[in-house]
Amino acid sequence: MTTTTQLGPADLERRAALRRMKVLATSLLIVSAVIFAVAFALEDRYPWLGYVRAAAEGAMVGALADWFAVTALFRHPLGLRIPHTAIIPNRKDEIGVSLGEFVEENFLSDEVVRSKLATFSVADRLGAWLADPANAQRASTEGAVMAQGLLRFLSDRDVESLIERLAREHLFEKEWAPALGRMGSELVAADQQRAVVDALVEAAEKWLAEHPDALGTVVSTRIPRWVPGFARDFADDRAHRELTKLLQAVREDPEHPLRLAIDGYLDDLTDRLQHDPAMSQRVEQIKAEFLESPRLRSFAGQLWEAAKTTLAEALADPSSELRSAATSALVDLGARLSSDRMLATKIDAWIADAAGYAVQKYRHDLASVISDTVQRWDARETTEKIELQVGRDLQFIRINGTVVGALAGVGIFAIATGVHALLA
Repeated sequence: MTTTTQLGPADLERRAALRRMKVLATSLLIVSAVIFAVAFALEDRYPWLGYVRAAAEGAMVGALADWFAVTALFRHPLGLRIPHTAIIPNRKDEIGVSLGEFVEENFLSDEVVRSKLATFSVADRLGAWLADPANAQRASTEGAVMAQGLLRFLSDRDVESLIERLAREHLFEKEWAPALGRMGSELVAADQQRAVVDALVEAAEKWLAEHPDALGTVVSTRIPRWVPGFARDFADDRAHRELTKLLQAVREDPEHPLRLAIDGYLDDLTDRLQHDPAMSQRVEQIKAEFLESPRLRSFAGQLWEAAKTTLAEALADPSSELRSAATSALVDLGARLSSDRMLATKIDAWIADAAGYAVQKYRHDLASVISDTVQRWDARETTEKIELQVGRDLQFIRINGTVVGALAGVGIFAIATGVHALLA
């Protein structure tokens, strides 16, 4: 499969310049031929025209030889399939391979890359650039655009499947009970459960204070109907006050029996989670039911949708905390790279190692891009492209060949004439 390309404005300008140079070089050849013909015809009458004829003859020979050489690079001269002509179109693929090998051997080497990187500090330049808030903001903006593109590119179904798969592999493969028991025992040993109990007690107190009728007729409905109504109301009110007092006592007394009872229950629960097979089996059954239900996929979808929406909004808003934090972090990174010589040295070394590894690992693949690209090019268009790039300079070779041929012709004729005069 070949790739065709359209000529751009620059190529059109080169084509016009190439045509002008071809006209000039060909005109010199025609002028030389005319001078040769005139000099050859009048040489017997005017002997000094012998020098002119020799110069014109040498100019024609040089012009024709260089015309043939230049033309043979790109096409068959006069359409004649002379061997070793039309070199570029016939050997396009070989040229591409050779060019790729040249780049691979001379540019894509660990020594070349490391020596180039050693001439300057990437960390210093990056640090100086990022230290400018305008540059840091530009970098964060470009990063936000790339991240938004990535979010649009990602498939929701694939991401949800990935979250579900990761959850299954890392959260559900191992038994939950022992891990929950160990974590719970460490929290209980550190008295972390007391803060939870305090929060629950305070929330219950607040709720009872805001809802004095919350207990309603919970107590009175359990009293026989023959008990008077005022006694029922008293019982409900007394229950509300006693429950409030209990919660207050639990909150104020770190050693309250209810607290101790909760601690003892948690100690027993964490121990059973770690050592009781029945408890472990019960936890695993709950986990299996969750895995088999559609709730896991629904949870993964809700998690990804919430994260994607939040992230997309933050990335799209230039004044969001995420964008501001990213810009600030980049400025801080730039300042640190500029001031911390040890960090800059480590980053330069890491970049050199990474570049050297990439070159060693992928140098052939990178170089093959050149040869593969050249192979896909159309031979005719490739020839035209190359000729447009260097053809104007090659026409100077034709012009120089004409001039040098003329000087050589007259020089040789002068020497031959002089030698003949000496021997006569």
